[in-house]
Amino acid sequence: MKKYKVGVIGATGMVGQRFVSLIDKHPWFELAAVAASTRSAGMPYAEAVAGRWNMLTGVPLSAANLTVFSAESDIATIANTTDFVFSAVDMKKEAIRVLEEAYARAECPVISNNSAHRWTPDVPMVIPEVNPEHIAIIDHQRKRFGTKRGFLAVKSNCSIQSYVPVLHPIKEKYGLIRSLVCTYQAISGAGKTFRTWPEMVDNVIPYIGGEEEKSILEPKKVWGKIEGSLIVPDESIAITAQCLRVPATDGHMAAIFASFPIKPSKDEILSLWRNFKGRPQELNLPSAPKQFLHYFDEEDRPQTALDRILENGMAISIGRLREDSQYDYKFIGLSHNTLRGAAGGAVLLAELLCAEGYIS
Repeated sequence: MKKYKVGVIGATGMVGQRFVSLIDKHPWFELAAVAASTRSAGMPYAEAVAGRWNMLTGVPLSAANLTVFSAESDIATIANTTDFVFSAVDMKKEAIRVLEEAYARAECPVISNNSAHRWTPDVPMVIPEVNPEHIAIIDHQRKRFGTKRGFLAVKSNCSIQSYVPVLHPIKEKYGLIRSLVCTYQAISGAGKTFRTWPEMVDNVIPYIGGEEEKSILEPKKVWGKIEGSLIVPDESIAITAQCLRVPATDGHMAAIFASFPIKPSKDEILSLWRNFKGRPQELNLPSAPKQFLHYFDEEDRPQTALDRILENGMAISIGRLREDSQYDYKFIGLSHNTLRGAAGGAVLLAELLCAEGYIS
């Protein structure tokens, strides 16, 4: 098959580097453009990331000699060079909103890792196995933009990947009244390594700016419904959250407590997790894990170091399902925050959009 030509804007940061690495050797996608700030514009990509390349493998040869464009000044060139772009720019939120919309209006579809457009009512915020039906809102969004090809789609915050997919199959069958989650989030979620953030060694910080608000509110949009030209959040579910930064390189863990209108048995929950398949599995998308939700029977699993890379970091690990004295059940979820929770989740969303005909 002819490959889609892909651009990455914000290509020199940690998430941008992950996009570049994932596109290399992707069966559907070919890296055609990289863009960053004016500081890096004009350099070969390998030079622009020299001394700050954070991936375990080296800079892909497909990217090394690409000349870095300016993400802000070269929109028309990038739009004409690519079929769509991934956005991982590091700018103020309002500037990101303006920039990503400019690409969409230039007829260049944007799949964004950023939070700037997550609450734009006609922009789908998609976990591909959970709410793939939300991409239908793109037809309304294109009418607002006056575009034929251009649109915006975003992935949700990395923190909710470790509990929303876990709750979703149970919610779909039995409903969900309330949930309490505590997340334990790796330092790569802040774009850091232990080399750049030595203060995190042997340390836990009980605050991550803005994270608890995202963790409480974003599931409601993901579980919302399209009504007319808008996605209306599901306000019937009560969610509360605390988010802590912990000394792990990658992997966000969640301690999850939940109550349901009809309390299922433990065996029913385990069966739902083991048998769940979403649209990416039905379509056999390249980045889709074969088994999206993995349950571990061992009491000491999942563990961040052992299980975050399960199915190339795209599966969700679950463990310690037990009844609770205050809620119906409690359990643990784990996701890889820069793969499933960031670039990998966006790549899977792009595959879904291509397979469903929204990107040509």
